[in-house]
Amino acid sequence: MDLGECTKIHDLALRADYEIASKERDLFFELDAMDHLESFIAECDRRTELAKKRLAETQEEISAEVSAKAEKVHELNEDIGKLLAKAEQLGAEGNVDESQKILMEVEKVRAKKKEAEEEYRNSMPASSFQQQKLRVCEVCSAYLGLHDNDRRLADHFGGKLHLGFIQIREKLDQLRKTVAEKQEKRNQDRLRRREEREREERMGRRSGSRNRDRRRSRSRERRRRRSRSASRERRKSRSRSRERHRRHRSRSRSHSRGHRRGSRDRSSKHKKEVWTIRK
Repeated sequence: MDLGECTKIHDLALRADYEIASKERDLFFELDAMDHLESFIAECDRRTELAKKRLAETQEEISAEVSAKAEKVHELNEDIGKLLAKAEQLGAEGNVDESQKILMEVEKVRAKKKEAEEEYRNSMPASSFQQQKLRVCEVCSAYLGLHDNDRRLADHFGGKLHLGFIQIREKLDQLRKTVAEKQEKRNQDRLRRREEREREERMGRRSGSRNRDRRRSRSRERRRRRSRSASRERRKSRSRSRERHRRHRSRSRSHSRGHRRGSRDRSSKHKKEVWTIRK
């Protein structure tokens, strides 16, 4: 599988800058990486299913019992191939003792494989047994033969294609967990900010209600003061009016008494003059 040259920039300095920046704020580039790997793995799985379908159409139908025995041989082949690939890797790294231990395990698995092949051979005709039975690798979608030798199996399971798909699938699982955790954290932060905003709005409404109550109270107090002031003014006005009325009545009575006194004096004087003249 050749995907061509990668279009991204691979620079250790940029990677270090990203790691530093990601500690201060979440850039969420993991989501883009997860989408890219998911599309890549989906294409691989699609090719795997297509290969399985083609094998089902071309190879002879066998019973469920024979199929289970063939599946067991395939599994043992995969175990041998994986162990041999691991032993070669340890030997290349200089860990000879661990490599020897794995090779001893390979011999044990080979013995189990030989017994499984005998059971499979005895369960079907010789003509059918000689036919190559293929299987599709679930990791990289490559074909595996039932009668592949150990070298072929080791080359497959230790090859770059198979190991590369293993790394991609492991990285995808890791990215899915990381993205899920970050999304959960983001949802919690969004929920916390919304709760804080709602709490601030409630406090603002309460403060506004208290301010309105205070304004209403001050307005009522001002109306009361104006009402009391108006009442005092009315009382003062009525008092002044009554005082003026009393003064007017007093002057009227004084004037009336003076007028009557003057009339009596003039009448008395007139009578005296008349009496003098008569005398």
